[in-house]
Amino acid sequence: MDSKSRASSKSRAPAATTTRKPSTRVKAVVDYDEKRHLPELADEVPRAAVNGLTELEERVRDLNESWETESLFEDALEDLTEDKFFDGPEACTPDEAVHFRQLLRTVGPEVFCKRTVDAGVVTAKKLLTAFGIRPPAFLEGAEDDAYFSLLSLALSRELSKRAKLSKYNSVDDAVNLIKRSRNIIVLTGAGISTSLGIPDFRSKGTGLYSKLEHLGLNDPQEVFDISVFRSDPTIFYTVARDILPSTSRFSPTHAFIAMLQEKGKLLTNYSQNIDNLEAKAGIRPEKLVQCHGSFATASCFKCGYKVDGDSLFPEIKAGKIPRCRKCAQGSRTTNNSRKRKLNRDGTEKKVRRKPGDYDSNSDSEFDLPTSSCGVMKPDITFFGEPLPDEFSKRLTEHDRDLVDLVIVIGTSLKVAPVSEVVPFLPSNIPQIYISRTPVSHVNFDIDLLGDCDIVVSELCRRAGWDLKHEMIPEGQVISTTLADGYPSRHIFAQVKPDPDSESIKVEAPAETADE
Repeated sequence: MDSKSRASSKSRAPAATTTRKPSTRVKAVVDYDEKRHLPELADEVPRAAVNGLTELEERVRDLNESWETESLFEDALEDLTEDKFFDGPEACTPDEAVHFRQLLRTVGPEVFCKRTVDAGVVTAKKLLTAFGIRPPAFLEGAEDDAYFSLLSLALSRELSKRAKLSKYNSVDDAVNLIKRSRNIIVLTGAGISTSLGIPDFRSKGTGLYSKLEHLGLNDPQEVFDISVFRSDPTIFYTVARDILPSTSRFSPTHAFIAMLQEKGKLLTNYSQNIDNLEAKAGIRPEKLVQCHGSFATASCFKCGYKVDGDSLFPEIKAGKIPRCRKCAQGSRTTNNSRKRKLNRDGTEKKVRRKPGDYDSNSDSEFDLPTSSCGVMKPDITFFGEPLPDEFSKRLTEHDRDLVDLVIVIGTSLKVAPVSEVVPFLPSNIPQIYISRTPVSHVNFDIDLLGDCDIVVSELCRRAGWDLKHEMIPEGQVISTTLADGYPSRHIFAQVKPDPDSESIKVEAPAETADE
């Protein structure tokens, strides 16, 4: 990490009564999901905040660094961050937390530190809880200055996040935004398909990644790593049949997006899903960006020959690795004759290749010994492959200037670069989040939590729209309740008919993953 980025993550906050040695123990950032009232702010952090942070960088530049301690904090940060307000006398109340975060954005970090910890108004340990950080057990009993690095980390993270627009809070606010908007970006993830029995990826215990531990991979995401596929495609095909789009049915959430299109409101649907169900729901190609590709087509990893994805499904379901028919025809025609380079002793000369290089006249490094045919790969975007050019081009050259509402549905926004779409868009554009569980690294204006199909059904009912779908039961009644301490976070649940007695929907894992 360079000195500039290292310095920007630190701030000194000495107490007023004693002279303390400042701490420099962290270098990362901590997420906090701000859902309490914040005033309307400009698109960017106030100049005072930016200047203050620069001055703080100067103040910590000459401090001694401790790599080992920074690593310790970095490893613990994920466990320390919680998406809730804390209870107890050593924690800030929700109102105090709101006040401190508002003050930080208004005056900047340097003045904020002077008015809070420096002035003895609050300890650094307690102030951490205002930014969603639980004081770590390994610092219990330490002097207050031991918490300074974590506090500076929280301040820099808070300032880097978009500020919530305070005038949008209720479910009816969300409905009115949808009704009045004409250029809506809808960003979707696996949560919009789980009601159809298609598993998501990251839900603990039920998601696809949780079920891949038996493969012995260092990281279950390696199943979708292009280098792993290149070396051994069997790893991908052992799980491919579990994620095949085995149905042409689409969910009520897909139908909701199609309704936005019919009403002339959909600007673009950025989908992270690979099941191609958005297209089957009727989203037109010019309105749909399949960021991670789909199973709709497949290509030979050797010669590039493209086929309809459906043609490979029987082989995939049978546990086989689909091979290229064009390569097979070529093999039969040439009778395995190919131009070869020979050593002086008459043996075949091995071609030295760099990682990723490929010689079209030779067998691919991952081809099975019994076959010279290339492996067919579904045209989904693996880790290590670039996203389609359409993704960045449409976002930067078209959508950013037109969008008037952002709706994120069924994704935890954990995979870049799609996760960067929301922060890239203008911060004054309203943002609505729909999923089972909230996220902590983005400040959405309104959170609508629950089964995606239930949420969109209620939104349409309140909007006076007739969302017809076989999975929406007649006489459906949906309740909405406020989450404790969050006036813009609403929990949706189907009351009638009793969902436990209905067989309309396929049981599915929680909608916490994108991708």
